Amino acid sequence: MKLFKDNILVIFVTLAFVGLNAQTVEWTSSTEQAKWVRQKAISFQLSKPSTETAEIIVYTSDKLQQIDGFGGCFNEIGWEALQSITSAEREKILKELFTPAGANFNICRMPVAANDYSLSYYSYNDVPEDFTMGNFNIDRDRYILIPYIKEALKIRPDLKLWASPWSPPAWMKVNNHYALHGGKINGQSNGVTPEKEILNNSTAFRMETSYIKAYALYLSKFVQAYRKEGINLSALCVQNEIVYSPHWSSCTWRAEDLAYFIRSALGPQFKKDSLSTQIWLGTVNGADPNYVRTVLNDKEASKYIAGVGVQWDAKKAIPVITKEYPQYRYMQTESECGNGEKNWKSAEYTWSLINHYLNSGVNSYMYWNMVLDPSGKSTWDWVQNMLISVDKTTKAVVYYPEYYIMKHLSHFVQPGAYRLKTSGGKDHLAFVNPDGTKVLVLVNTAEADKKFSVAVADKTLEITVKAKSFNTFSWK
Repeated sequence: MKLFKDNILVIFVTLAFVGLNAQTVEWTSSTEQAKWVRQKAISFQLSKPSTETAEIIVYTSDKLQQIDGFGGCFNEIGWEALQSITSAEREKILKELFTPAGANFNICRMPVAANDYSLSYYSYNDVPEDFTMGNFNIDRDRYILIPYIKEALKIRPDLKLWASPWSPPAWMKVNNHYALHGGKINGQSNGVTPEKEILNNSTAFRMETSYIKAYALYLSKFVQAYRKEGINLSALCVQNEIVYSPHWSSCTWRAEDLAYFIRSALGPQFKKDSLSTQIWLGTVNGADPNYVRTVLNDKEASKYIAGVGVQWDAKKAIPVITKEYPQYRYMQTESECGNGEKNWKSAEYTWSLINHYLNSGVNSYMYWNMVLDPSGKSTWDWVQNMLISVDKTTKAVVYYPEYYIMKHLSHFVQPGAYRLKTSGGKDHLAFVNPDGTKVLVLVNTAEADKKFSVAVADKTLEITVKAKSFNTFSWK
């Protein structure tokens, strides 16, 4: 009888060992030929990790920055494309963007009036010298942007929204125009003559007290007007691409002038109006970290600033800034948009940006246009990439490779997750979710299949991923 009990004990111990040894790992992969494929589950093997034998080591107890989430931007031209299909087809696309079964986007951007993917120039008050904002209104948005956003909110009520202006009303600028550079709008001159161009990154805003206070009031009224529509904005980045002078809506600011505007007008106005919407410095697009330093080192301005938004050339500054100012939240605010290639190489480049920004400490990552027609053309003639296209003539819907690289992160990495320390490299990122699920995103950009050994605590995962593939592994 004792021998029988001992044998049962041995069987139980063996089963327990086997259970530990065969921890299940879910695996989803995408190649250009086969996107979003659920591969057969694989298992860890019990093994002591070694930096000499494992290409990737994941340190599960070493948490780095918290992840706030992923998303894209609501733009007028995107809604115009979505209007060309049935409500059922439109809902399907929005579910693919915003539900946990889809890309699971949880933070999105919107413009404050016109941007380069609006149908034309406009602001919420085009009456010159209306300093009290008596003519302020968001009527145009009620027909285009607000319906777009509300359709997304029906699907994801907890979607966080933040905004940024591309330009103040034209009458608040020194050249009295939305743009800073001459160019074409719908094939016609935008009206900016060489004498009115502002190309040296000097402040394009009229830095007179009446205009400064009026613009702060304008931005406060914008937040309040959207709140009345049932759309609460979590944050406002003060200016899109602060050091860029294109021929669409734009406004450059010297760092000292932007700090002055925040400390003397915008911050006090938001405080006076009891707005919960945070003020963020951004979207910063310059490579020199001194721009951010100048604003954040202004003690009066910085007390109103909750975070920093960066994009494009600011990728060179972000590794420095996150280390020098760890008390702020950081967002990559606009993924670089390409020139209409919409191919696998575009997605691999976007992955390189995601990897760089997250390894540099940002808390969230925004794509740019979620949906456009296949041309990707803006009103100002720049052809750009998108995640999903809707052909207004044929009604065909296409999901491009960049949709899948975004989904390989956003579908699995939950808001509130932490990035985990790993042994380094440009081919992977690791996370731990609030529910304890571990996530490893692994990208192979080589032309051949590649074998990896992944060490986690006392276990090792041996995997071979396909050439030119995106892969996500998750386990508890």
